Amino acid sequence: MKQFPTHRTLTPLTVACCLFFSPLIFAKASEMKPSTTQESANPTVEQAITVGRIWPAVRVGFCLLTQGDRQYVAYYNADRRMTVAVRSLNDEKFTEFVLPSKSNEPPKQVGPSSTIQGWDSHNYITMTIDSGGDLHLAGNMHAGALTYFRTDKPGDFTTLRQVDPMVGKPEGHCTYPRFMSGPEGVLLFHYRDGYSGNGQEIYNAYDVQSRTWRRFLDKPLISGLGKSSAYQRGPVFGPDGWYHLIWMWRDTSAVETNHDLSYARSRNLKDWETAGGEPLPLPITINNKNTVIDPVPVKGGLHNSNHQIAFDSKGRAVVSYFKHDPAGNTQAYVARFDGGKWKTHQVSQWEGHHLFSGGGSGASTFGTSLSLGTLRKYGTGKLSLPFDHWKAGSGSLVIDEETLALIEVARSSGKTQRYPADLVKVKSNFPGMLVNWAESLGKPTEAGVQYVLRWETLGTNRDRPREGALPPAGDLVLYKIKTAQ
Repeated sequence: MKQFPTHRTLTPLTVACCLFFSPLIFAKASEMKPSTTQESANPTVEQAITVGRIWPAVRVGFCLLTQGDRQYVAYYNADRRMTVAVRSLNDEKFTEFVLPSKSNEPPKQVGPSSTIQGWDSHNYITMTIDSGGDLHLAGNMHAGALTYFRTDKPGDFTTLRQVDPMVGKPEGHCTYPRFMSGPEGVLLFHYRDGYSGNGQEIYNAYDVQSRTWRRFLDKPLISGLGKSSAYQRGPVFGPDGWYHLIWMWRDTSAVETNHDLSYARSRNLKDWETAGGEPLPLPITINNKNTVIDPVPVKGGLHNSNHQIAFDSKGRAVVSYFKHDPAGNTQAYVARFDGGKWKTHQVSQWEGHHLFSGGGSGASTFGTSLSLGTLRKYGTGKLSLPFDHWKAGSGSLVIDEETLALIEVARSSGKTQRYPADLVKVKSNFPGMLVNWAESLGKPTEAGVQYVLRWETLGTNRDRPREGALPPAGDLVLYKIKTAQ
């Protein structure tokens, strides 16, 4: 979701701010292991600025937005209040503004919106700036009331005020807010209305002149018909001129009820069709069997944090995911539409059944873990799929681009690449702490550098309060990092 596209690129503007769209962003130091084929010298820190103090009892996504010569940070402070901080790139200090709240308590699924942080790791914050210069912010909601702020005066973040409603019903049970840039640069806002197992996907469009929102689609793009919900990835604008969308259905709040990995595409985000060109009236539902990539059943091993869509060197969409094989071992798969049908390929030969069940954010509590990165081009005629497996370790599955067959497994060396090695290590002495990162949305004005936020917290806890002692408030630090060449 790399920011501020001006034409046709639809990339959700939250990847650096959201736990659920970038599961590898929040990783233990020991898990940050790139493939040996991707190694380079460690990046170096050019600048470090403390933004503020944060409540480290649970991890949740913060947001860093760089626009021109200004930077904006949205986070929850040590008092658990949603806060926006801003600086000019030449400044050594941020100026903070604490957002008002309609409630004195964290948000609930029934009740007013709130800007006070609770225990729910779904409640990340995301931001964008429209073409008129207004800052937009949304967050702190999991099947709760829409929480959305916009500046009254472009460039003045102290004029952020809550806009309620944005358009109108349904805005009472919102999750996964995302700002996007759609066709012709129109600003879009997407969220799920409803719950796990009972949701629909809503898209709004913003008019910069009137400073108002309207429905982009008259009907939900996808609806679970009150019986399920869709866990989307995308839409992503591909090199082939199509917007590509994948999702899996879930029947209840329990992650093991994911099933039926599915796909649709569009030229304009309004008119949708199957990979084979069959029109899809909206909303798309589970009854549209012609959208299914792989009819994985309930308890078949689909996990909604690990399905991805990427493109090979010929611009063809390739989908990656994991599921259980016929023997019960959990394997990595890739799929591509070819010859009028979806062809799926198992690309791993792992042993072990990944155990996961129940609802709420958090790693498996059953002693297994598995994550897949984003499929990427790898030299000539090859693709590479990063993985981290509780038994097989870390590495990349190298795949033949034409046959999608496994060629080799490239093992990790354990060396760090993306961030300086000393920053990857946990500095807190409190047990169980993790390093969290948020990379900047927008493009840096200076070549060869990246801006990132770093902070330490405990991990997720199934979105439930912790018992016992909690870590003291910690620092949220902005780093300017010279990237490795």
